[in-house]
Amino acid sequence: MDFSSYYEPVGDGAPDEDGFEYFRPTQATQSVWSPALQHGGPPSGLMVRSLTRHSPDPTQHYTRITTDILGAIGFGINRVRTRVDRPGRQISMLSTDLEVQQPDGSYRLVGRTSAWRMRTADTTEAAHSPREPYPHPDTVDAGPGVRAHDAGVDWGSIGFLATVVSANLPSANGATDAYWIRPSLPLVAGEQTTDIESIFTVLDIANGVGTTLQPFEWSWMNTDTTVHLTHEPTGPWIGIDAEMTRGDAGYGATFADLFDVNGYLGRSAQTVLLVKN
Repeated sequence: MDFSSYYEPVGDGAPDEDGFEYFRPTQATQSVWSPALQHGGPPSGLMVRSLTRHSPDPTQHYTRITTDILGAIGFGINRVRTRVDRPGRQISMLSTDLEVQQPDGSYRLVGRTSAWRMRTADTTEAAHSPREPYPHPDTVDAGPGVRAHDAGVDWGSIGFLATVVSANLPSANGATDAYWIRPSLPLVAGEQTTDIESIFTVLDIANGVGTTLQPFEWSWMNTDTTVHLTHEPTGPWIGIDAEMTRGDAGYGATFADLFDVNGYLGRSAQTVLLVKN
């Protein structure tokens, strides 16, 4: 594939009178599960882009970011809009809506990202990480695609997964490999992707690499991704050590320890709907 970005701005890229920004998704966002759908990663990155560029406050950092997938994210024009839900000098909350244009020209709400920001302070004396840092990504054998367990899925040459760069690492959970992973394309054409945008563009992949289920026997779809951060992310690489926990009633959850080049970054959680094929 030869793509230059995940999204292209529509028009001059400026928000309209209602505050929406408009983007055209490229085939680089395609899901491995369906050619009609985007992978969950790029839309998450697009919402985080809008979120972090709206009413920036250098005295606050993002501490918790949750993305809910409310519907099928197709290839119609995507538009995003951010609002401040809870202003504050110490703690604030923002949220971003993602809507996709339907065949009749109307827009449907398909995703929402909400986030807490907290004021920063020097807490060096209390700092603690539950795990040791991963080896720096520059010291490991990285290559295109995702070299996941052999599950009968083309992880390396279709759509979004073909555009990432990854390296396998030993996992502490013992069930799957851990990964360093980063996108190889800009999130939006003509822009410099920020570190937090880069990390959230690929973080959704935890649900796929954290399972030992075989996709010709099972399907698993995550409805959400919640990330708790312990410091401001430094990208573009993110380390993901994920494992899916499954119950006996048709659902489960994927939990992951997250790393950046500065060490332990936080944890993510994703709700998973399990379907027997």
